[in-house]
This record gives sequence, C-alpha cells and structure tokens, in this order.
Amino acid sequence: MTAALLELEGLTVRYGGITALHGIDLRVRQGELVTLLGANGAGKSTTLKAISQLVGAASGAIRWHGGCINGISTERTVKLGIGHCPEGRRVLARQSIADNLELGAWLRRDKAGIRADFERSYSLFPRLGERRNQLAGSLSGGEQQMLAICRALMGRPSLLLLDEPSLGLAPKLVAEVMQALRALHADGLTILLVEQNANAALAIADRGYVLESGRISLEGSATDLKNNAALQASYLGK
Repeated sequence: MTAALLELEGLTVRYGGITALHGIDLRVRQGELVTLLGANGAGKSTTLKAISQLVGAASGAIRWHGGCINGISTERTVKLGIGHCPEGRRVLARQSIADNLELGAWLRRDKAGIRADFERSYSLFPRLGERRNQLAGSLSGGEQQMLAICRALMGRPSLLLLDEPSLGLAPKLVAEVMQALRALHADGLTILLVEQNANAALAIADRGYVLESGRISLEGSATDLKNNAALQASYLGK
C-alpha cells in the first residue's frame, strides 16, 4: 500500500472553549481523490484550515510525507506543496482573471512554467480564457469558482485542498466543476475534497470520510459509502 502523503493523527482543534475537531484520524495517499463529507458545521472547513496552518491544533499531529508540520507558517505549507482553495472563492474582484491567476504563482520564479500553467487553466475552463482580461468581480459564481480552483493550481501543489467547490452553483456548473476535478485527478493530482454534495463528490472520489460534530463517523471506499444505508438516508437523498 502506498505511504500516506498527508496524515492526520488524533487531530483536535478548539476555538476558545468550543472543540471543533475531536481527535480525528485521516490519511490521503499520493494520487488519491479523497472526499470529506458532512453537514454544515461538522468541522470540514476547520480540517482544511488546520492542514494549511490557518488554525492551530490543540493536540494531535499533521504529517506531510511522514514528518510533523504542526505549527509551521501557512506560507511554508504552500512551499511544501499544499494548495488551498477556500470556501467562498475569495477572488480579487477588482483584478482581472489573469491577475488573479498570477497571484496564485507568487512563490514561483519559473516564467515558462507559469505561462504554461496559464494556458492549462484556460484549457481546463475555456470561459476563463475567453474572459482573461475581465474583472473577476464581474464573473458569475460558477466562473469565480473556476478561477479560484485555477488560482490554487498556479502554485503547482502536490495536494489540492478544495472547500465546497459546488456550493451555490447550478447543477450544470456543478457537473462542469466536478468533471474538471476528475480530469485533474486522472492527471495524477492528489485532492482532498470537502463537500456537502455527497452524490457529486462520491461520483469522482476514490475514498471518503464522513464527519459529524467534529468526529469521523464513517470511512471507506466511495463505492462502499454510496451503498451505506445510513449515508444514503442522511446525505444521498435515498
């Protein structure tokens, strides 16, 4: 079995007196697409923020290639190869699509590689290429989500953390975004996908975890989770 690229061991996160994560264990192997499912407030975004060092761990370990990275800077996580596409897109509304993408490559100096990744972004989502000089704030919600994903990819991450990419999108755009993630995964990118849309996530994932009130309640292959009666009743509308 392939060694874990990312591993969470007993991870606990607190906000003041509130415990958001209760000693969770999670692992993502090289080349996998793993989804983290759960209702709003379950602790999914907190998990990604802890990995990116945007919030600190009260206890437990965050391991990258086997080494503990607790307490390093967020900038250092980016340099290590962890890209984070946050919930809510957070594009720079008064800057162009191209400027937003350039921001994603701020740590890089390989100009030829950056140019190639601009074109990869426009190939992944052609409408971004058609509007590359348009202000990001004038884009639709779906287009802004596409831009946010590509901005994270501009850092050439080894692991892409995606927080609710389907949130607020029409079904057609959800399908388009998920198809792009499927293509990125097929190209070898490792992805940890946080989603409330369990059907869409499990359709493209290798494995998944279900988070409830800060605790992992289920884990398994995407096929096993899709066939799990409790998950069907709670998240899959069956």
